[in-house]
Amino acid sequence: MTLADAVIQWYDTNARDLPWRVPGTSAWAVLVSEVMLQQTPVVRVTPAWQAWLTRWPEPAALAADPPSEAIRMWGRLGYPRRAMRLHACAVAIVERHGGRVPADLDQLLALPGVGTYTARAVATFAYGQRHPVVDTNVRRVVSRAVAGAPDAGPATTAADLAAMAELLPAEAARAARASIAFMELGALICTARSPRCPDCPFEAVCAWRQSGAPAPAGPTRRPQRYAGTDRQVRGLLMAVLRDRDPGGDPVGAAELAAVWPDDTQRDRALATLLADGLLIEDPAATYRLP
Repeated sequence: MTLADAVIQWYDTNARDLPWRVPGTSAWAVLVSEVMLQQTPVVRVTPAWQAWLTRWPEPAALAADPPSEAIRMWGRLGYPRRAMRLHACAVAIVERHGGRVPADLDQLLALPGVGTYTARAVATFAYGQRHPVVDTNVRRVVSRAVAGAPDAGPATTAADLAAMAELLPAEAARAARASIAFMELGALICTARSPRCPDCPFEAVCAWRQSGAPAPAGPTRRPQRYAGTDRQVRGLLMAVLRDRDPGGDPVGAAELAAVWPDDTQRDRALATLLADGLLIEDPAATYRLP
């Protein structure tokens, strides 16, 4: 039995019941899920994804609204630039592809805000194509099971894609299922800090286990703190604008000043929001969503 066969068999029994995996889910819904899941836990994404698709079930619906509505709908998912990218992506899909998410990988890669991972994920999970889909979880599983290393470094490389491609079955639909199965195994079993090796379908053949499961050689990366960071200040500033009624008065500098006591940090966070295009400053020193 190949690694792909083993992980598909495991996935068929142990996969999470996630709404974007339901058969018949549109490519647009898959694209939205992939963007939302970047750096955000599934438990937070699920209600946001459902609300987003209820309001904008297809790209044309989102493209018809201004970017400010995408930011409002994004709520507190974090990294709101993703909302702007999804809006720009929807506009491009309408203008270039008649409102239908393209199936061609190169066309997906040409969409604004769609990178290597997202394009391959949509082509694979929405259209059942055979592409190596490599995220942090997949890289860790392949690194351990095949290369015997505890992790695969900080970024996806061409070698990671090639290693995953070698593990995929030849038949496209089964390769697509193997791709999501490897990803699920890394998310649930072959985790970074506490892998559940006895529950892993690769336990008997895992090169990392056979070498004694050595720890990473470098320092362990700690989770990024949030409290007191510029990210927190950005979020507080965005909340003021996001909670303002659409079409209401712009927000003045004094109102924004009330959200954080450190003037230097607040001004720095505000400047990055303006640079990212998430806020617009009007001539009267007031602020609004784009």
